Amino acid sequence: METFFIIIGVLYVVVLYFFVDFSLGRKIHLKKLQLQHFPDRYSDIQMFTSGPELFADLFAELKEAQKHIHILFYIVKKDRISSEFLSLLKKKADEGIEVRLMLDWIGSLKAKRSISRELQGSRVELVFCKAPRPPFFFYSSQVRNHRKITVIDGKIGYLGGFNIGKEYINLNPKLSPWRDYHLKIIGEGVQDLQHMFLRDWEEAARVRLTQNEAYFPHLEKGKYRHKLIPSEGFYLEQTFSSLINGAKQCIMIGTPYFIPGKRLFHDLQSALKRGVKLEILVPSNPDHALVKEASYQYLRKLLDLGATVYQYQNGFFHSKILIIDDKVCDVGTANFDKRSFYLNHEMNCYTYDPHYIEKIRGVLKQDQSESKLISQQDISMLNPWTFCKEMVARSISLFL
Repeated sequence: METFFIIIGVLYVVVLYFFVDFSLGRKIHLKKLQLQHFPDRYSDIQMFTSGPELFADLFAELKEAQKHIHILFYIVKKDRISSEFLSLLKKKADEGIEVRLMLDWIGSLKAKRSISRELQGSRVELVFCKAPRPPFFFYSSQVRNHRKITVIDGKIGYLGGFNIGKEYINLNPKLSPWRDYHLKIIGEGVQDLQHMFLRDWEEAARVRLTQNEAYFPHLEKGKYRHKLIPSEGFYLEQTFSSLINGAKQCIMIGTPYFIPGKRLFHDLQSALKRGVKLEILVPSNPDHALVKEASYQYLRKLLDLGATVYQYQNGFFHSKILIIDDKVCDVGTANFDKRSFYLNHEMNCYTYDPHYIEKIRGVLKQDQSESKLISQQDISMLNPWTFCKEMVARSISLFL
């Protein structure tokens, strides 16, 4: 009996530590937060949906770089495509091109040593950002830089859901084919991607480059009006809430993880009650434990209110998209989940051109056609094991 109370006491202290660490860490984080606001821009935008197609284009543009290459990924792995990527960066650096590579400390943790070894002695500048640090180790370990930004010569930018690894080029049998949305941006918007990369670089490397005009060449206007929206565990929820509350006809959501939190869940229910059509597309097979079960409590209620929910069947769906009334389309790095809303550093692109939105809507409709409609019964009649997983998922949904 004495041992039991000792164990309970230890568990209580551990839970209390995590709670205090997280609460104080977030409070200080929000107090220091300096939000970035960018104006409307005009750029030419192309969307890629497959890894082989994206990386063929990206690597071709990297080979043509003349001045500087700035890349931020959440994940770079230890495999063939990652080695090819790093070799290309080394080659460009040897040619005299400035090459800066920034990776999230947690996201690329498994390959951190191999990446460092492979780039050791090269002219590529490498930093790992968002490493856990005192005094709030737990909170800082949960705040991740989830942006995936590439800027080449300050003129060509990439942003979206792909990272560097074999699963992203359809070489993981369990997750193939990998379906994702990634943007190539040429025009005014590239300066905002560059600014955010250099701002994150300054925080991680303690080197300020945002004032260097060499990284901000003159950019011509492109075809599509858009706005880049950075967020840091704050602000994204507010912008999504405003869009959803302004919807008059239809809301379309595509996300690998649907864990909206109280505010957006309430907004979606209100939209359905006022007659707005809601369509949600999620993967059938998840890539992380418990994320599927964490969505059930939200999907059940939305289905009751008339939402349409699709489960993607043709591989793994990792795209992040929100379309409101064919008037605004968001594609970026943020998932429709608590981690993206309350913890991660994200970057999204809101586009307002009706012709662009019509084209992207067609892509999303195609993905819906390769999906299965799910009913209330599909996610309500759970076996005991799935029920237990859902209960656990609910309690830790913020950290999934």
